[in-house]
Amino acid sequence: MDQLTSIFTDWKIPVGKTAKTIFDWLNAHASVVFNTISKIMESLIGGILWLLELPHPLIFTVIAVVLTWALQRNWKVCLLIGLGFLFILNQGYWDETMQSLTLVLSACVVCMVVGVPIGIAAAHRPTLYAWMRPVLDLMQTLPTFVYLIPAIVFFGIGMVPGLIATVIFVLPAPVRLTYLGISSTPPALVEAAKSFGATPRQLLWKVELPSAMPQIMAGMNQTIMLSLSMVVIAALVGASGLGVPVVRALNSVNTALGFESGFIIVVVAIMLDRMLRVGKNND
Repeated sequence: MDQLTSIFTDWKIPVGKTAKTIFDWLNAHASVVFNTISKIMESLIGGILWLLELPHPLIFTVIAVVLTWALQRNWKVCLLIGLGFLFILNQGYWDETMQSLTLVLSACVVCMVVGVPIGIAAAHRPTLYAWMRPVLDLMQTLPTFVYLIPAIVFFGIGMVPGLIATVIFVLPAPVRLTYLGISSTPPALVEAAKSFGATPRQLLWKVELPSAMPQIMAGMNQTIMLSLSMVVIAALVGASGLGVPVVRALNSVNTALGFESGFIIVVVAIMLDRMLRVGKNND
């Protein structure tokens, strides 16, 4: 039996060495591409952070409540949003919250811009989705800490590698839900549009996308929630935000700081979920 086992153990499939070779080659020959991506991401992050920090916290709270009313038409949700932001201000985590929201919104913009077109293409080409499915499974099941290694190699330390790792982890959600929405368009509706002479472009914009909009919006909601779950992991590579005090509390075994900052993350998650949920009863 030992000799039979040695057949499989004497030669190890070079998974790790192959990955290292690929990363080293990309880092040496594609640095221009990664530098360009880094500059674009830094500009996106800087613009969103500037926009969030521009108004006074109280004015920002009022704007958030007004936006919530426009989206939900529910005074209870508006009250929740207002009290939530006032609680964050009271606890002294306003700047960290804005930084985390910047990471979340940046990841949402990138994932929706990339994920929705990919989901549409996959719905129109089942063979493409069959090839994509194992890749999407890998992106969601591979431990998120593994994403941080190439992110640091290619983009250094800071918000950008945190954003890249977040996008890799979150991107399958909008892709899958967009695919589900487009592919679930009622066949009778599609046939009726074709019988009236709708072109493929008209079919997409006037039939498939309106029918799939609830699923696409659910994908955006999931994108935001999953991005918020990455703030602590992103803090390990230098991303600022609410993850920083959590990591600091973990390193110093500071129960008060850990519970305080962790509770703020929960509050932010609840507010974003209630503000952006679609097709649900908010009462």
